[in-house]
Amino acid sequence: MSDPTAIAQQFTQFYYQQFDSDRNGLASLYRDTSMLTWESTQIQGSQAITEKLVNLPFAKVQHKIVTIDAQPSSPSTASLIVLVTGQLLVDDGTNPLQFTQVFHVGRIQRRRKRNAGAVG
Repeated sequence: MSDPTAIAQQFTQFYYQQFDSDRNGLASLYRDTSMLTWESTQIQGSQAITEKLVNLPFAKVQHKIVTIDAQPSSPSTASLIVLVTGQLLVDDGTNPLQFTQVFHVGRIQRRRKRNAGAVG
């Protein structure tokens, strides 16, 4: 993995911009094996996670990232552990709430199909 910090920053920027504008758009970032733990409740799978995020009890949210720390999580797989801290404003609130979120970010491995008669 070339630059873990740059990759983490790009991922984080995309994630929170999408979260703040249209949480449905986060579905493609999760797999059926993904897990989200929200206030001690474990939610598994892309559909269930997206449903949880979309149905959070606020209409508007704005994240302000304070720190992003990243490190490789495996010597054999392109993946990162990303720790994000920041503040968020919900609905029309004026008092920011503190948040911390951890991501395990990895590349999705897609199987390539070969034609039976393909050469090389």
